Amino acid sequence: MQVLTFSTIGDLANFVSYEVIKGIQAFTPTPQKPFFVLGLPTGSTPLPVYQKLIEACQKGLVSFKNVVTFNMDEYCGLPAHHEQSYHYFMFKNFFDYIDIPRNQIYILDGMAQNYQEECMQYEEKIASFGGIDIQLAGIGENGHLAFNEPNTPFDTPTHLQNLTANTIEVNSRFFNSLDEVPTQALTIGLKTIFDAKQIIIMATGSKKAKAIQKSIEEEIDKACPASMVQEHPSVVFACDIGAASLLNK
Repeated sequence: MQVLTFSTIGDLANFVSYEVIKGIQAFTPTPQKPFFVLGLPTGSTPLPVYQKLIEACQKGLVSFKNVVTFNMDEYCGLPAHHEQSYHYFMFKNFFDYIDIPRNQIYILDGMAQNYQEECMQYEEKIASFGGIDIQLAGIGENGHLAFNEPNTPFDTPTHLQNLTANTIEVNSRFFNSLDEVPTQALTIGLKTIFDAKQIIIMATGSKKAKAIQKSIEEEIDKACPASMVQEHPSVVFACDIGAASLLNK
């Protein structure tokens, strides 16, 4: 496990975007694995990374033509065109500005008629591409990854998740009122995340400091989902000074 602290969010974004670019450039397509598979989060934390990747793509430094992406989660009950859906977020902030073919973008369908079937097919689709090569992730204030709330079993695949009151309150800043925030989401599972070849967890701001400290320095505990990555063979925590402020130096 690597724990890296950056003095600015820009430096953090430079590092993470470079890791992604390096992975894509080093990848050699084969008939058995024709695409590099990238797992993507939403939220404010990855936005500077997406901007760096957009800039690199538009300058011709990297291409996403041989990349397949899988987003981590989506709210239940929000259509793709809804401004707070993660479909909308990803196209507005990333996909519309890079050269990835649209049929290589996968996002869970929050309007699916059968959520269980949607989740099962998502797992099968990830497996069909040989698994996730790099999984980018943010981290919640309670240590959640994607929408895997505290006490989610570590062996959970993609599933329907009831959101905690804390998560709903934190996300309410994006909606007009607390009542508008969806109470359920579809999310890739902790096992899905752990099965990625490399995991990069990004954290910015002092509000994430306790979650980072628990994830890295305390015992592995389902109460802090991100702590499971302590046992992963290739994981990087990329933090700014605020997020790393409670770590023992």
